[in-house]
Amino acid sequence: MRTLVTGGAGFVGSHLCDRLLAEGHEVLCVDTLITGQKENIAHRLGERSFTFLQQDITEPFFVEGPVDAVLHFASPASPKDYLQNPIHTLKVGGLGTYHALGLAKSKGAIFVLASTSEVYGDPEVNPQPETYWGHVNPVGPRSVYDEAKRYAEAMTVAYHRAHGVRIRISRIFNTYGPRMRLNDGRALPNLMSQAVRGEPLTVYGDGSQTRSFCYISDLVEGIYRLLLTPNPEALVINLGNPDEVTVGQLAQEILEITGSNSRVVFHPLPEDDPRQRRPDIRRAREILGWEPKVSRLDGLRKTLPYFRETVSNLRDREQ
Repeated sequence: MRTLVTGGAGFVGSHLCDRLLAEGHEVLCVDTLITGQKENIAHRLGERSFTFLQQDITEPFFVEGPVDAVLHFASPASPKDYLQNPIHTLKVGGLGTYHALGLAKSKGAIFVLASTSEVYGDPEVNPQPETYWGHVNPVGPRSVYDEAKRYAEAMTVAYHRAHGVRIRISRIFNTYGPRMRLNDGRALPNLMSQAVRGEPLTVYGDGSQTRSFCYISDLVEGIYRLLLTPNPEALVINLGNPDEVTVGQLAQEILEITGSNSRVVFHPLPEDDPRQRRPDIRRAREILGWEPKVSRLDGLRKTLPYFRETVSNLRDREQ
């Protein structure tokens, strides 16, 4: 297959490019490098089966030759990024999705949308099934991301109904692993980088809010199965690890794994920060035969060397 990945130099996108190449795909990686990093794909540059295109998909774009699949993973994804780039975030979810769907339509390609658990907002049910419509503040600070993804889902389904585009929507829950940015702003990279540096670990609120963390290799496996499944019921699928943990407990686990002597400090909870986040993955199990294999503690141990090396390299550059 010749597969195009938008946001292919990002955290998830770059791991996805690696998996596609390992499976024999020719990969076209498209990224603006606003939040993506060329370092994530440096080991692929120069390979015959890999092409990098620095392109803003909020502007019209076209690709020569056949394309069998379009995987739309471009978007700022952390609160820090989308609060700094609110209009761009909305444009990627709207115009970017429109352009990516137009390409898929013109090429007769499968279209896979990277949606998010944030479409559920601050949920009133736990765990969150695909049938839950969400509890989202449309004018809150997080709305630029939440509503961009909800709109992207609506447009994706509209292209399926109006034009017959073959679609898959993956609602991705918190994911972690190597290649996350230290200054990402999300709970796990914040806590991990602070512990490695010996800094106080910042926990927002009282730490009782919950998250569910999926290791990157498990998520990529789910996305790849979603891409290839012929099952027509696989239109919208939750992908995440249902092992729920409080942020306070996560901080303690990171302290234990890193051996850090840092203390935990508490800051006010950001506006509209969800109190619960846990995927119902029954559909993924039934349709894709997929469920996470890497436990949270094993995943944290796999991730730690990357954070230690990255923090060390930053210190060397600063000296």
